[in-house]
Amino acid sequence: MNCKTLLPALGIAALCLALSSETDEAPILTQEKETTIINTTALADDVEGYVSTTPVKIYIRNNKVARVEALENEEMPKYFNLVEQKLLRKWEGMSVKKAEKARVDVVTGATVSSEAVIENVQRGLSYYNRVKR
Repeated sequence: MNCKTLLPALGIAALCLALSSETDEAPILTQEKETTIINTTALADDVEGYVSTTPVKIYIRNNKVARVEALENEEMPKYFNLVEQKLLRKWEGMSVKKAEKARVDVVTGATVSSEAVIENVQRGLSYYNRVKR
């Protein structure tokens, strides 16, 4: 195969690879009955905790935060369990606008992971407010 036939073939392969990686990524916003779910994996892929990114799913029902769920991450379980136990419920029951602006304290002993989760929640709620207007 010469260069004239190889280059177009490589270009098509690269395009297919790029398109398939985009579709494999979890969507940011999904709807399940009356609940909107925001997945911050792509929204906050630059937000690092102590070890890794800390994506969350935010469940919104009737324009209120129903719950926040941590997604898979590589944070140290000993510390991230504190975040899950003491931080994720802080937004529950708040209106989306109030929750987006809420000043939530970090968990002592898991400060960096907490800050990353808080940033993920704020970005997710901000996205929801922009899209759902």
